[in-house]
Amino acid sequence: MSEIRNLKPECIWRNFDELTKVPRPSGHLEKVQKFLLEFAKRVGVEAFQDAAGNIVMRKPASAGMENRKTAILQAHMDMVPQKDLKSTHNFETDPIETWIDGEWVRAKGTTLGADNGMGVAAIMAIMEDNTLKHGPLEALITADEETGMFGVTGLPEGELEGTILLNLDTEDEGELIIGSAGGVDITATLDYKEVETDKTDIAVAVTVKGLKGGHSGLEIGLGRGNANKMLVRIVREAITDDEARLATWHGGNMRNAIPFEATAVLTMPKENKEDFMALCADFKEDFIAEYKGIEDGIDVVVEDVELPATQMPQEIQDNIVDAIYAVHNGVWRYIPSIPGIVETSSNFAIINIEGGSVAFKFLARSSSDSVKAEIGASIESCLNMAGMKVVFSGEYGGWDPNPDSELIKEMCGIYRKLFNKEPTVQVVHAGLECSMILNKYPGLDICSFGPTLRSPHTQNERCLIPTVPMFWDLLVKTLEEIPVK
Repeated sequence: MSEIRNLKPECIWRNFDELTKVPRPSGHLEKVQKFLLEFAKRVGVEAFQDAAGNIVMRKPASAGMENRKTAILQAHMDMVPQKDLKSTHNFETDPIETWIDGEWVRAKGTTLGADNGMGVAAIMAIMEDNTLKHGPLEALITADEETGMFGVTGLPEGELEGTILLNLDTEDEGELIIGSAGGVDITATLDYKEVETDKTDIAVAVTVKGLKGGHSGLEIGLGRGNANKMLVRIVREAITDDEARLATWHGGNMRNAIPFEATAVLTMPKENKEDFMALCADFKEDFIAEYKGIEDGIDVVVEDVELPATQMPQEIQDNIVDAIYAVHNGVWRYIPSIPGIVETSSNFAIINIEGGSVAFKFLARSSSDSVKAEIGASIESCLNMAGMKVVFSGEYGGWDPNPDSELIKEMCGIYRKLFNKEPTVQVVHAGLECSMILNKYPGLDICSFGPTLRSPHTQNERCLIPTVPMFWDLLVKTLEEIPVK
């Protein structure tokens, strides 16, 4: 039996433990959808799967609470599949292995899935407990949030009946979120005809690794290294100084995760290898110095590999490497009225170069639609100069704050009474599904909150145990205090 089942509140940790046994990486949700429908049947609540793959549950009001407004509990069922390089974990078949590290719950070598498994587990706990006091309830557990918010994009209008939405997908206990950034996916591609390598050359694979990575919304402002942007500094100088040529490049694997590792295969005259090794050693020292206090595991590794038969033509190579170097990554600007919160950013998430094909992926975020368009145009302009085709997709708007929200006022009072301290009413740079739900249900009063998580979207993801009872108490008390219709 997993040791996390002994944590409090038992109802959340037991359900979260059950959820960790069900594979649910984005794009492969059949098992978790079945699991949730079977759960609902077992505990006796209405449930169905809609055309977009979302699971909707409905629970009647407890006795005497029938006149309350209907509240919607909302979370997403999918998780980001990231793992250590040494891990053999298969996210489509294997359960997540959890362990307790002091005050934190972590996973062994993989993402934990607390984003947004803790929200789903809380919904399950509410649905199964017939001793709680609440008005009519709906649960909306969405599909494929992490890869493009596809479930909420396909949410049918008229499917939900509630007027209050409690989004359970926030990573800082004590924060009541009333707004979030919008985003857009940017894909750039180029096809080219490979040329033969010089058979007298040698080949090496150079890897930047050991970075923390992280959530490209929540942690983009922490100054962490982007493996793709660090590697290009080595590659560009190797081309200039050591007659290197680019054969392949692979870095990053999730559009909303800061890439923590990237590898390029280079060819070069064998007499230049010694100088290249010194170059990599110098860059490693530079990276460690530049990211002191932010990154603590940076490494640059060079390995001999078999000489590939083909490589990128030099002119295209130079244009592509220059584009990787020049294109924006990281914070674009902060919210002018809230200087501590990132307004606009881009994450250079994925590079794949091999076999005559170049593909880049970015996720640009902003709480300003006009500035989001600006950063998108900047990225497009840079990559167009390298001859790349740029496509925008999956755009979603920001969630505009409602400072007059009756729900927020009520929850602030509840929080003060429960914990004898003030909550923080905040907007976040991460993208939440609230904005897209509001587009279809514009009358909703919304708050997002949750327990404290750190490093979601990485193998260092963890949940702070003492914050889970606080999250649960706030949720339960809020449902008790939902106003009358």
